[in-house]
Amino acid sequence: MNKDDRDPGADGVQDEDSARPGPEEHGSTTGSRVSDDSGASAVSEEADGEAEEMADPEMSKDKQGSFWKELPILIVIAVVLAFVIRTWVMQAFYIPSGSMENTLLVGDRVLVNKVVYEIRDIRHGEVVVFNGDGSWDDPNTVVVPEPTNPLSRGFTWVQQQMGAAPTGKEYIKRVIGLPGDVVECCDEQRVTVNGVPLDEEDYLYPGSLATHEEFGPVTVPDGHVWVMGDHRAISADSRRNQGNPGGGAVPIDHVVGRAFVIIWPFDQAGGLGAPETFVRLNDDA
Repeated sequence: MNKDDRDPGADGVQDEDSARPGPEEHGSTTGSRVSDDSGASAVSEEADGEAEEMADPEMSKDKQGSFWKELPILIVIAVVLAFVIRTWVMQAFYIPSGSMENTLLVGDRVLVNKVVYEIRDIRHGEVVVFNGDGSWDDPNTVVVPEPTNPLSRGFTWVQQQMGAAPTGKEYIKRVIGLPGDVVECCDEQRVTVNGVPLDEEDYLYPGSLATHEEFGPVTVPDGHVWVMGDHRAISADSRRNQGNPGGGAVPIDHVVGRAFVIIWPFDQAGGLGAPETFVRLNDDA
């Protein structure tokens, strides 16, 4: 037999070719190697970074130094935001007296919305905070002693801004009459507004109807509101300040805002909406 006639597979060449890995196997092996090399490289770089930071303590100090440099700026921003919110948007107030019992008790804290009356008018039955300077004064006002040193003065000021201490300047009452309303007492011990008797038993201090004092009829002047406390026997409100400017009514531009929620104590927390008896008056307004 001729050499050229032999079976090509007999010399083992075909076996060697079939034993070589195919392209897929080469690719798989190469891909695995690349993946392993990449992972090892990432781990190596991370380890190098940690080692570099440990070897260079100045880097860690720079990070800490940056935080302390930024902290005063953050504090200033927070103070400015708090001032803006307190001045024009919302403020907490401390209840210093019992003139609004049992709706509000001494020591309660309320949030006052300062924006609402820029959007709409005051409504009957709402609880408002106002400044009585120049119109009338409440003899039951809590007098806040002037702190004796700057540190105490600053601490007291912060407490007042947070509603944790009385200011001695603002009062809180319920709006009974709006400009042009005729307010009078009494119709069977009930206050009337424009001839409509108010059913106030749900929110007045127990026994208040029996202690009502006769007054009026009083026409509320333009730009004023007639306000009364829920504890009628001890509230030195519009009824008892008729000899002062405004005839006992409070100028609307003295109203700080609407007290809309009790925030402290938690077991007393809740909304301060207008009682149902004022719905008809507000609908007619």
